[in-house]
Amino acid sequence: MAAGRKLRAAQHKRRAVDFKGAIDLVTEMDRKVERFIARELARTFPDFDFLAEEAQRNVATGSEFRWVADPLDGTTNYAHGLPIFSVSIALEHGGQVVAGVVYQPVLNEMFTAQKDCGAHLNGRRISVSTRSRLEHSLLVTGFPYDMHTTRDDNLKYFRRLSKRARAVRRLGSAALDLCYVACGRFDGYWELKLAPWDVAAGPLIATQAGARITTLQGRPFSIYGRSLVAAGPRLHRTLLSSLRG
Repeated sequence: MAAGRKLRAAQHKRRAVDFKGAIDLVTEMDRKVERFIARELARTFPDFDFLAEEAQRNVATGSEFRWVADPLDGTTNYAHGLPIFSVSIALEHGGQVVAGVVYQPVLNEMFTAQKDCGAHLNGRRISVSTRSRLEHSLLVTGFPYDMHTTRDDNLKYFRRLSKRARAVRRLGSAALDLCYVACGRFDGYWELKLAPWDVAAGPLIATQAGARITTLQGRPFSIYGRSLVAAGPRLHRTLLSSLRG
């Protein structure tokens, strides 16, 4: 929560913005909050590895445990003053995510999960929706940062599902997209070209809430893969079939 409070406190201040790519932004708050998270975790868990988006303090010692963090998921929203962003931290053990937390500081919503212990929002147990028909479903997706130059831009899938689902949204924070699937606000989510820090905590929260998650090809999901399809068990097969044609 402390990391989120730092983001919220600086939300409406003028900020320095750099470009990692044509449309891929990074602010000074991404870096500042990442340093804060790395420092605080290292105090309590000095022997754990650390992987984060801005790669300022990544640590690889060969530990069985690794923190995977996104200090500001939704940087473009944040840079434009749009209050849809989050802090995401997950714990890996032996290559498997066993705990995760995603905090939305504007709404003060804390999503948490531990392996085999369910998922919670501010301490209350959450679960995915039970919808089974696309035409009754609210979906969410995102687009890759290289969409201006790649053929794998997600636009064909977006067009296809926009005509089949009740509606499709694009929030700009993969971690929140997954948490909102977990608590039933969205019925399904898909995205391409995700990074580990984008989807370390969120998939655990969603699966512990009852979601089924695979790749776009229907294979087992990994945070080191390149695609994700998440939905309640009654909708997942239909969503996956629609995405695959």
